[in-house]
Amino acid sequence: MIVERTDFVSVPVRDVEQASRFYEETLGLPRISERGFPEFQLGENVSVYLVKMEDIGASFTGPHTAHIALRVPDVAAARGELESKGVEFEGDTLDTSVCHMAFFRDPDGNALMLHRRYAPRG
Repeated sequence: MIVERTDFVSVPVRDVEQASRFYEETLGLPRISERGFPEFQLGENVSVYLVKMEDIGASFTGPHTAHIALRVPDVAAARGELESKGVEFEGDTLDTSVCHMAFFRDPDGNALMLHRRYAPRG
């Protein structure tokens, strides 16, 4: 089997309209589709689908607790922008000596992270 890439990440939500506003207006992600589920582009090769679980015969058992890492050019600047829009972060920005990470949640409690690797891989 060859995995070419990740196409999308499904994110469980309770209120599709509220979640759509957060991902589009607060995070500034481009909405690329309305067919079936709202879809927002994350960079070049992956997108986020907002899924109201009841619409697919399941129940909301979220939120996701494993962070979706959103790569940004500057974690401090992106954090400041989101804080100015009312987003609350969980603690200080973490410097791992490899990358910077700042943790927050969407309106349904799904775990998100601003991320920027600054050390070379290897």
